[in-house]
Amino acid sequence: MTQITSQPEKRMVLVSGRAHPELAREVAAALGADIVPTTAYDFANGEIYVRFAESVRGCDVFVLQSHTAPINQWLMEQVLMVDALKRASAKRVTVVAPFLGYSRQDKKHRGREPISARLVLDLFKTAGADRIISVDLHAAQIQGFFDGPVDHLWALPVLADYVATRVDKQQLTIVSPDMGRVRVADVWSDRMGAPLAIIHKRRDPNVPNKVQVHEIVGSEHVEGRTCLLIDDMIDTAGTIVQAAEALKANGARKILVAATHAILSGPAVQRLSDGPVDEVVVTNTLPITPDKRWDGLTVLSIAPLLARAIREIFDDGSVTSLFEPHGG
Repeated sequence: MTQITSQPEKRMVLVSGRAHPELAREVAAALGADIVPTTAYDFANGEIYVRFAESVRGCDVFVLQSHTAPINQWLMEQVLMVDALKRASAKRVTVVAPFLGYSRQDKKHRGREPISARLVLDLFKTAGADRIISVDLHAAQIQGFFDGPVDHLWALPVLADYVATRVDKQQLTIVSPDMGRVRVADVWSDRMGAPLAIIHKRRDPNVPNKVQVHEIVGSEHVEGRTCLLIDDMIDTAGTIVQAAEALKANGARKILVAATHAILSGPAVQRLSDGPVDEVVVTNTLPITPDKRWDGLTVLSIAPLLARAIREIFDDGSVTSLFEPHGG
C-alpha cells in the first residue's frame, strides 16, 4: 500500500534590517504579515551582529533593507542576514533592496576601477541569496550581474498616477535632465500623452573645463507650459536644479520633479527648496528624515508595489506586470 505524505504548508517570512523600519512596517501591513523579530547591534569596533528570534527552517524569507547612508553598514548588515538565514535552513532567501547601493558604479569608465555594482550582487550570491528585488535600478544591465532572478520593479505608475492629479495634461511637457535619462523620459511621455524635451549640456567654448550651456531639444514645448523633470534618483540635486533653471530661462510656467529615490545628500534640500522647482515628488524607497522635508516635497509609498511583488513571488504567480512601466 502506497503511503501518501502531505507537503508541508509554505510559510512566508519577512525580516528587516535597521536602515528603514518604517518601510518594512508598511510592507508588512500591506501583506498582512508580521516582521520576524531580529536582534541586531554593532560591536565597539563597528562589526555587526544579527540573529533571528524565530525558526526560519523551510521558509520563504524576504530580507528588506534599503541602502541608505551609511550604505556600507546597511549593505553589510543585509549580507549577514542572508548568511544567517541560509545557515538556519531557510528554503529560499530573497533580497529586497528598494534602493540598491553602488548601482551607479555599473561599468568601468577608466582603467583600474572596480565594477562595484557587480561586486555587491556577488556578495549577496555568495551569502546565499536566491533572488533579488529592487526598484528602478540606475542601469538595466545590473540585472545581468546576479546569477539568479532579478525582479526589477518600476515606480513610474506610482509617480505618474499622482502627477496626473496635479497637472493639466494638455499643458504638460516631460523633460529628461540629461541624455542618460531619455529612454525613461520617453516612456513617461507615452504614458502621459505629453511631448518630450531633453536638456543637452555642452561646454561653452569661451569657458574652459566647465559645462556652461544648457540647450533644450524640443524647446518649443517649454514656453508657458508645465514641465516635469524625471530622474531615477536625486542626490545633491545639482543636475536637476540646473535643468530647472534652464527651463525657467526658456519660459516654463511651472516646474515639477519626479524621482524614485530621494537620497538628498548635502545641499540638495536647500537647492530644491530655494530654486525654481515648484514641487518634488519622490517615493519612500529611502528614509527621509524631518530635516530633509520641506513644503514642496511629496513622498509616495512604494510599499504596495513591494508587497505585491513579494506576494506574487511567494505564490509562484506572475510578476511580469510589475516590470512594465505602464503597470501591466
